[in-house]
Amino acid sequence: MKKRAYISVFDKTNIIEYANKLIKAGYEIVSTGGTYDLLINNNIKATESANITGFRELIGGKVKSLHPKIFAGILANQKEREELIKDNYEPFDLVCVNLYPFESYKDKDVDIETLIKNIDIGGVALLRAGAKNYENVIVISDIKDYELDINNIDLKTRENLALKAFNRTSKYDFEIFTELNKKFNSDADKDSLNNHKAFYLNKIKDLRYGENPHQKAALYSYDKEVEYEFLNGKEFSYNNIIDATAALNIAAEFFDVNACVIIKHTNPCGAALGKTLMDAWQKALDCDPLSAFGGIVAFTKKVDLDIAKMLTSMFLEVIIAPDFTDEAVEELKKKKNLRVVKLLTPLDEYLKFTQKEIRFTPFGALLQEKDSKELDPDTFKTVTKEKPTAEMIEDMVFAFKIAKHLKSNAIVVAKDLRTLGLCGGQTSRVGSVEIALKRVCDSAKGAVLASDGFFPAVDNIEVAAQERIAGIIQPGGSIKDPDVIKLADKLGLVMVTTGIRHFKH
Repeated sequence: MKKRAYISVFDKTNIIEYANKLIKAGYEIVSTGGTYDLLINNNIKATESANITGFRELIGGKVKSLHPKIFAGILANQKEREELIKDNYEPFDLVCVNLYPFESYKDKDVDIETLIKNIDIGGVALLRAGAKNYENVIVISDIKDYELDINNIDLKTRENLALKAFNRTSKYDFEIFTELNKKFNSDADKDSLNNHKAFYLNKIKDLRYGENPHQKAALYSYDKEVEYEFLNGKEFSYNNIIDATAALNIAAEFFDVNACVIIKHTNPCGAALGKTLMDAWQKALDCDPLSAFGGIVAFTKKVDLDIAKMLTSMFLEVIIAPDFTDEAVEELKKKKNLRVVKLLTPLDEYLKFTQKEIRFTPFGALLQEKDSKELDPDTFKTVTKEKPTAEMIEDMVFAFKIAKHLKSNAIVVAKDLRTLGLCGGQTSRVGSVEIALKRVCDSAKGAVLASDGFFPAVDNIEVAAQERIAGIIQPGGSIKDPDVIKLADKLGLVMVTTGIRHFKH
């Protein structure tokens, strides 16, 4: 008895060639709708599904393959096949299906009717049925698998094809859920967290290892990724990706000006804005040149030859920027292992990526909105008698934005739109203040100090005043606020509160 194949494809790329291949391998073809018409018009012998089921396509073609004679033939095992044949049912040995392109409407401004129309029902059912009965049925869900030798499909290949089909239908359902979730919740706050959440991970590639050599790691996609191009050096490591993300998160805060950020182990060791990009680089490096060794550097504008020469004069892991001059690239290539990355996604668009943050813990998955609340100087509240100058406000905004990206307790000392001292991740806020100011040495006079959280005691203010800090920006909200403000007034400091906390754990 001849083998039978059921073919129903939306994307008809190479289907004529594949059908001919099946016929040469001894298959009879059953098909329906546009696929059947295409095969017949190209002189390929095929049986229309309706001739087997005994009914025509219903409700505008929505129901074509959903029939016991089709699905019994796909789902039957070897023993059940014998019984089917006795009842004049014929089994299938191969199912070749691809689906309506629902994903093509992802993130598109289309009406709900268009989305519903492009939800495939029969195709998904056919793939699932074929994959479920993988021992007896070869299921083809990927055009690339047309290249397989149809006469030499072993059990392992059948298993892999079944997994691929289940993966295809799983992702398809995920995309439907995601888009309908947006539509059905369109009247709600778009940044809110509703009751239904799903994430779908596709492996992009394995990494050499994770944070440490004994840890396995891989990179997966789950939404949309930034676009970038390697101009030099090895591929990203696990730690490179984490650090590059930290660098870009800060750089994107200042996407429209000349800015430079230097990162070490996810923490900024220097950040600055400048009249030129070179100016920003030099000011950022001056903050902590020792810690910059082996660091990751992000720029907001095109890197030229002069900056490239500065970069190659020291050991760095990654340089990432929106663009590089040709001369800069040639200079940077002198460092064989230096990763030079051109960010193709504009930095202002980068800010819109990953608007949700997720962490997996033994207690469950934690999901939160990204900390993207804008800082508006017009909403500052000056709580001291002394008022900030325009220049001081600029430094305060700059420092507070940087503090958002340090681990709590975060302290940033800044002046002239550059960091002078930074500290985060300490167990006491006054400890962070002391460490940040120690790194400033004798440059704190007239500088501002930013804190990601309120001050729980007056000791922080005493330390800042001793080092001649001129202004402080902090969220406010402590029960000790009256004492803190009173001391700031006594010491002649400027203090503003934002009402915004930037804890980062």
